[in-house]
Amino acid sequence: MTFEILADVEAVARRAAELIAGEARAAVKARGSFTIAVSGGRTPWLMFRALRSLDLPWRDIHVLQVDERIAPANHPDRNLTHLCANLLGPPELDLPQIYAMPVESADLDLAAMSYAETLVKVAGSPPVLDLVHLGMGTDGHTASLIPGDPVLDVTDADVALTETYQGRRRMTLTYPVLNRARRVLWLITGADKADMLVRLRDRDASIPAGRVRHDRAVVLADRAAARSLEIAG
Repeated sequence: MTFEILADVEAVARRAAELIAGEARAAVKARGSFTIAVSGGRTPWLMFRALRSLDLPWRDIHVLQVDERIAPANHPDRNLTHLCANLLGPPELDLPQIYAMPVESADLDLAAMSYAETLVKVAGSPPVLDLVHLGMGTDGHTASLIPGDPVLDVTDADVALTETYQGRRRMTLTYPVLNRARRVLWLITGADKADMLVRLRDRDASIPAGRVRHDRAVVLADRAAARSLEIAG
């Protein structure tokens, strides 16, 4: 795991966009496409806007979701709502392919299986994503891998459903597919994440974030989040 400590949220978002762009260009050159799974949160909204300004092979970029709340279409709780608003326009890009988690389905178990099949179609069998973007909550959760939830123990499926958390159930990628990714990009901002960031650095497996593999990970943190780290930057 490598760390970059940046001045503030805006700097983290800009740097994240630069790193993603570099990974995308390299993947398209090497393999003909780039697959990225993105999480929600306010810092990523800025990252998506920064990505819009970069010259990228959008037709060869496949954007998947790390997790999604079970909520109606266009609901402000949906990660997809903000992803589309900040990445797609207006004006519209030469659109990347965005694969939404089918959380509006009447049969959520079947929907999770369907999204796992989408991963296979886009990223091979078993799916290997080029990059997974993750955040981390103040309770140490990442994606929708939530402390105490049975989803933490799922090893036989790449997509699963959680119990209710903060008022909603969620669909999420699980550890198996996260840990196959070629690159993990963490965006961690805010002073309320400082203690958990130390635990992430120390590979504390008692928090969900600590169980994501470290050897392919880059952490971009602002100074507020990194205040407890003994890392120069």
